[in-house]
Amino acid sequence: HMVEGVLLKHGIELVTATEDVCSIDPAVASECVVIDFTTPDAFKANYKFLADHFKAVVIGTTGWDDIKTEVISYFYQVGTPMIYSSNFSIGVNAVFAAVERVSELLKGYGYVPHIEEIHHVHKLDAPSGTAKVLASAVKSKLGIAPDITSIREGEVPGIHVVKFKSDVDKIKISHEAFSREGFAEGAVVAAQMAESIKGVHEFKELLLSK
Repeated sequence: HMVEGVLLKHGIELVTATEDVCSIDPAVASECVVIDFTTPDAFKANYKFLADHFKAVVIGTTGWDDIKTEVISYFYQVGTPMIYSSNFSIGVNAVFAAVERVSELLKGYGYVPHIEEIHHVHKLDAPSGTAKVLASAVKSKLGIAPDITSIREGEVPGIHVVKFKSDVDKIKISHEAFSREGFAEGAVVAAQMAESIKGVHEFKELLLSK
């Protein structure tokens, strides 16, 4: 519903919103960019339909890393553009870039990383997909895999804190979402990008290439 509201705000046509994407007429799908925010099981069942029938695909669903290679290969095989991210918030993607750079600078200086993420009680996965991306960035650039603490409480839209602690100081990089609208805004930005690209891209790579 957040995505619907953002589309309306920007005057972008919404053709349909459905829980059963495979029920969409392929002739209609071929003229549309689809934004998928479902569940891991639903995406795993539907990704071939998305790739086969839509003009381009934006994936905000997480929890499909176990078939990531297969999914990306299929999208390349059929030639459908796809943009994916664990988090489409512009701010979070800026944090991704910052964490990579800070991790790179701190390598070899005795810093121990830790990630804390807090979300609403309805969130199905723990750790969050965003926390996993942050952890992967830290491990890649710092050479140390951080522990992740996951907390589920209330209706918190999302808080992520990356900490680097040494014997002499502590560094924190954090992001707090005030609502889910930021995720929807980024997904719509990605959908607009998807109409003019080829191949498969992670959202943060497209932002950094600006």
